[in-house]
Amino acid sequence: MEVTNELMVRGIVVGVFQENCWVVGNRRSGEAICIDPGDQPQEIIALAKDMGVSIKYIINSHAHVDHILGVSGVHNETGANFLLHESDLELLRTGWQNAAERYGFDVEAPPPDPDQFVIDGDIIEVAGLRLRAIETPGHTAGSVSYYSDEGLLFSGDTLFRGSIGRTDLPGGDFEQEMRSICDKLLALPDDTTVLPGHMQETSIGDERASNPFIRDWLNQP
Repeated sequence: MEVTNELMVRGIVVGVFQENCWVVGNRRSGEAICIDPGDQPQEIIALAKDMGVSIKYIINSHAHVDHILGVSGVHNETGANFLLHESDLELLRTGWQNAAERYGFDVEAPPPDPDQFVIDGDIIEVAGLRLRAIETPGHTAGSVSYYSDEGLLFSGDTLFRGSIGRTDLPGGDFEQEMRSICDKLLALPDDTTVLPGHMQETSIGDERASNPFIRDWLNQP
């Protein structure tokens, strides 16, 4: 996806959970941000090279196992700073072990601790690219969405096309997630393109109009 003459966005579906990893880069500066490297780090790095950009930041929407297994590989290869919300730190440190045991797969390299924590309103910036952090807890306590001035929202597992992120896992909170979506994400322009952590892209306007979870929440007495 070419958002402007300089801004590029490419996605790659990785891992057994079919997670969307996004590489957002500026063609002129050659710098990029990687969002949610969930697995297959070499394929993610190859994608960035094909785009002609170098990854300077790794930012995660949250720390579930399907979003963090590629962090170590990308981090080690690029030296990029790794950012996460502090409320998901324990999940980052221990959750992958529980998930690996549950689903029976090997983990080659556990994720590192973050280089820094991200909070609501933080601006993650490389030359020619700015993303604003929006705290959207509910799917996990530390879930964060990222918004660009070009009208892109990287929603992680908070908001999907026609659905929302599950809240039945440890740390999930349905009411908190719905408040995050309806109070924060629906405040964005309707033409905002939503690039989620799984499945197809959508828009804020489409979800406001047709997402059954949002309609039920907004229409409750």
